[in-house]
Amino acid sequence: MKNRKYSLLPYETIVKAAAGEPEAVNTVIQTYTGYIKYLSYFQGSINDDIQDYLKASLMEALPKFRFDR
Repeated sequence: MKNRKYSLLPYETIVKAAAGEPEAVNTVIQTYTGYIKYLSYFQGSINDDIQDYLKASLMEALPKFRFDR
């Protein structure tokens, strides 16, 4: 098994977040906050509009997550 630099979210957390449990959704958002900030960096500073859009897109995608693959 590879030594991963970043730990993955537990399967149970993803299932609960997809079901809409607020605490699990918050855990997912907290986990990806650093990456969202990195992607929001625009012209020398963090763009709040981009950051809000990315968080909203993540929250919108959670219920659509497919577990059958």
